Amino acid sequence: MLHHTDLGRQLNEYLGAPGWYVGFSGGADSTVLLHLLHQWCASNPGAPPLHAIHINHGLQADAGDWQRHCQRVCESLGVPLTSIAVAVPATTSVEAAAREARYTAFESQLPPGAVLFLGHHLDDQVETFFLRLLRGAGVEGLAAMRRARPLGLAQLVRPLLGVERAAIEAYAARQQLRYVTDPSNSDTAMDRNFLRTTVLPPLADRWPAYRRMVARASELLADSSAALAEALGEPDCVVSRCGDPGLAPLLAGGDEVAATRLRAWLRAREVRAPDRAALVEFLRQLRVSAEDGNPLLVCGPHRLQRYRQGVYLLPQSQRLSPQEQAIVPGQTLVIPGVGAVGLAVAAGAGLALPQGGALTLRFRQGRERCQLPGRAGRRALKTLLQSWAIPPWWRDRVPLLCDGEEILAVGDLALCQSRYFRARPTAGEQRWNLVWQRPSGAVSD
Repeated sequence: MLHHTDLGRQLNEYLGAPGWYVGFSGGADSTVLLHLLHQWCASNPGAPPLHAIHINHGLQADAGDWQRHCQRVCESLGVPLTSIAVAVPATTSVEAAAREARYTAFESQLPPGAVLFLGHHLDDQVETFFLRLLRGAGVEGLAAMRRARPLGLAQLVRPLLGVERAAIEAYAARQQLRYVTDPSNSDTAMDRNFLRTTVLPPLADRWPAYRRMVARASELLADSSAALAEALGEPDCVVSRCGDPGLAPLLAGGDEVAATRLRAWLRAREVRAPDRAALVEFLRQLRVSAEDGNPLLVCGPHRLQRYRQGVYLLPQSQRLSPQEQAIVPGQTLVIPGVGAVGLAVAAGAGLALPQGGALTLRFRQGRERCQLPGRAGRRALKTLLQSWAIPPWWRDRVPLLCDGEEILAVGDLALCQSRYFRARPTAGEQRWNLVWQRPSGAVSD
């Protein structure tokens, strides 16, 4: 039977974290995980403080009720809860867009070094394996989900990845835990639900231990993938000015070596690689296209795209049109496709904003101009963004802090000359800066 002491071996590794956070949807898996961690922390006084984060996607009619349920559960346990509402844009893959918004919101709440625990379990791992197998995945893809990986400046950990769904449900029943059920989980039009309800039960009847065997195969494939990547060496990594992960040119060694190294790099970020033919064609385009060309490779909900000397990993759902929003000093907004944007107290140069005064976050439409402090004349925002090496896919999503038509700040890239701008601290005057945490953009699990 599942017991909180079963997690000790994994949790001891993260005792030095400044905080433990649970991604708490209110469903069975996250409810059991939260209860287990609460029990473990109660038995281990040296454990980091425990928090819960609930992401309200607003995709279900009962989303508000689920959030209130999560609040009641956390209050009963004495665990602080942060609830964040995110807007999921209508795209061809709502699931991928919701995932991006969810992980952006998670990152906005996690201090450096913190740990985010998620409730993925053994059945989730098996389903992921079969889904990738049916999509023609190679060694890297069939390694499925990792138990732990970086998430921005924090760490994502799945302590229940070796636990079967049945054991989780039995624990919930034994502890009389109440949880919500997402009605979309029974929709067999979705591939994962079809696998879960129709394909896998006969396998369990014939081979009761098949989950453990599939997980073992996945682990062996992960080992093989890591050994091959180590033998070939990792390509040089780059990061765009806006934080997009990428690679320096990876064309040395021929198509097979370059494709294998690229697959390993995608696997490390838990992004499903396309088939060999698509990879080889992408590498060919990288070789023959001009430097200002934009070869593109679709990788499920992500894409690889060249900019200058790098090839960057981007979410497919980036074709967004962020809407204008009001913002006040001290507030932080989570905007899908943009990230977490807020007004925080400045230590040096900043904006002396009126207390409680509402400003506007806008996004580039064209023909905007800004005068940089200490510079003569106003310059086109388009020219400034190009000179700052802002990739093309970000230029319409850089948040602009405005007072009416006047631009006060261009993201966290620059302050503009305005009546609010202060180059030096003034006694008794509080100054503010626009802070902007971009989404990692490389999460697909």
